[in-house]
Amino acid sequence: MNLELLESFGQNYPEEFDGVLDSISLAVTCVFNKYGTLLAVGCNDGRIVIWDFLTRGIAKIITAHMHPVCSLSWSRNGQKLLSASTDNNVCTWDILSGEREEMYKFPSPVLKVQYHPRKKNLFLVCPMKHAAVLIDTEGNHKIVPLDEDSDLMIVASFDRRGQYIYTGNARGKILVLTCPDLEVKASFKVSTGMTGIKSIEFARRGECFLLNCSDRVIRVYDAKYVLNNGKDGDTEPIQKLQDLVNKTMWKKCCFSGDGEYICAGSARQHALYIWEKSIGNLVKILHGTKGELLLDVVWHPVRAIITSISSGLVSVWAQNQVENWSAFAPDFKELDENVEYEERESEFDMEDEDKSITKDVQRCDEDFEVDVENAEPIAAFCSSDEEVAIEEHKEALMFLPIAPEIEDPEPDMPPPAASSSKCRSFDIQLDNTTDEMHPLLSNKTKEKQLTGGKKGQKRGPKQQ
Repeated sequence: MNLELLESFGQNYPEEFDGVLDSISLAVTCVFNKYGTLLAVGCNDGRIVIWDFLTRGIAKIITAHMHPVCSLSWSRNGQKLLSASTDNNVCTWDILSGEREEMYKFPSPVLKVQYHPRKKNLFLVCPMKHAAVLIDTEGNHKIVPLDEDSDLMIVASFDRRGQYIYTGNARGKILVLTCPDLEVKASFKVSTGMTGIKSIEFARRGECFLLNCSDRVIRVYDAKYVLNNGKDGDTEPIQKLQDLVNKTMWKKCCFSGDGEYICAGSARQHALYIWEKSIGNLVKILHGTKGELLLDVVWHPVRAIITSISSGLVSVWAQNQVENWSAFAPDFKELDENVEYEERESEFDMEDEDKSITKDVQRCDEDFEVDVENAEPIAAFCSSDEEVAIEEHKEALMFLPIAPEIEDPEPDMPPPAASSSKCRSFDIQLDNTTDEMHPLLSNKTKEKQLTGGKKGQKRGPKQQ
């Protein structure tokens, strides 16, 4: 599919409900790969379901954990997947083979995991009520410094290129640290009061990031201004987004693929609010089935598609596709009623005697070389600051191959080769950890949602 033809010159956000993805198990969290071709869904029975998003079919099911999967992250080339479970374990998976490569055991619940945007051997882990931890695939770890040792609720995220790590605490203080040296580069406070930071999300394009704050306001900042203001800088947000009518708390926020829109999911109901970043105006509210609570929201990296999770099902929201036959041929004209056609004198003759003879007619038998070996990198998938885009494009895993099952194999056919790779296990030792239960298990509302029946058969979404 040619992505350039999907560019919309009008509104570039979803408008209506476009079906559900039933992962058999109850879905808890989901994330797209960099190219938007595969969707990984973490389930409450510990399985990870990989969806081929173009065909809307299940490409692979990985029996990953014994407990619910609470966080997922793709590597840049899509070859690896990072998962965290409520049993305090973090694992890396090879997507093609479906096998676990490393397992990291933490002493406390893990809230979030994130692969480094550029390095495949580095990732960030946010344990519950503990400083964030930077870990490499050899088991070495560094504690991300805190503003104060008494900080408990810490959220952290890599920036778009992985050059910096942004952390936020319950007092509304943001620290910007270099990666991997972990030196404080800049810092600022979001407000004068005690406004806690619930999450930090970066746009896929541009320099903007958003903060989901406990005062029910989404603040959008420009990273360039934050870095220029340095430590204890006075940085003002470029936008403040909130629901002034209902004073909604936000469960999850994300940017659109082009960074021009911001989507936020309500913590009270299955409702998605979409704002235009440049102006700050609310452009759309998408309503799911009444009585459902939202667990996760992600925006497709390239297209105007949003997926949300509620009642164990993944809902898909997309644009209304209108058939436009005139787009297939420039001279095609759509008619409202029958029109009598007057043909020219020699229009259907074998040889047109009246046609004008042109001297500069290109010969049809000229030879043209067609390159069938090399593939041009797709511009929509490449970053403007990289020179290795072509090499990365060759390594990228966009789709999962499916091998046919042989019912009656021949006697001399060799059995499938067993994998010889062994999973490496690491114990991550942390000080001053908490023994509290994971929020996904302790919250009664979520627990009811995870164990309750599915309501996907009679979903009647509304738009506003």
